[in-house]
Amino acid sequence: MRRLGALLIAVAVGAGVDHAQAAEVRVLSAGAVRAIVTDLAEEFRRETGHTVALAFGTVGAIRQKLTAGESADVVIMSDVAIDEMTRQGAVIPGTRTDIARTGMGIAVREGAPKPDISTPEALTQTLRAARSLVYVDPAQGGTSGIHFAGVLERLGIAEAVKAKTRLVPGGYPAELVAKGEVELVAHQISEIVPVKGVALVGPLPKDLQKITTYSAGLAARSAVPEAARAFIAFLARPAFKSRFAAAGLDYRE
Repeated sequence: MRRLGALLIAVAVGAGVDHAQAAEVRVLSAGAVRAIVTDLAEEFRRETGHTVALAFGTVGAIRQKLTAGESADVVIMSDVAIDEMTRQGAVIPGTRTDIARTGMGIAVREGAPKPDISTPEALTQTLRAARSLVYVDPAQGGTSGIHFAGVLERLGIAEAVKAKTRLVPGGYPAELVAKGEVELVAHQISEIVPVKGVALVGPLPKDLQKITTYSAGLAARSAVPEAARAFIAFLARPAFKSRFAAAGLDYRE
């Protein structure tokens, strides 16, 4: 009994030490990986005891926060933005880890006819014929919004669709399509797939496509660098690749 009691005390003490060493990893992340990163953060907590505090926004918004000196432990942005933040000293050099790759797509409400978007010409006709359209406001610095605004300019229909276009600051604009408030949404595929009530029509035509790699990096101001590095490695595990693919984050032409 004494041995059992000593063993129980040792286990309790060990558990207390583990709990005391648990850290909170603060993550600033682009919204494109929101669904999968949220799920994996909870699995990381169960496996390691470290909690993950997630804050999502456009790449532009995250860039502004880092530039203003906001502290974080892990940053998840486009690879181009991560490299920029590394040059500016906000992300530790050599810590960039590519975790996902997504493209741009068009979606309609579930059950609605899927229009032809297979070529630039077909996409032009579909956008002209649509009653309404929504995408992320490019002024917010979001990758998808900036790119799609450029697509409309390239197609020569930016002014023609302006009156029926709704711009949103971020989040999941596909939710407006699911509610029946807007007919079409143009967004990154990874931010269309998680929304119930919408159907992905398909990716933008190859000539108009924007493929974005999302990368994680260790923030220079991290208060818990070891736990932060562990979370980055966790996200990059090969075992999760199929789940990233199911979330629209393994884009292949």
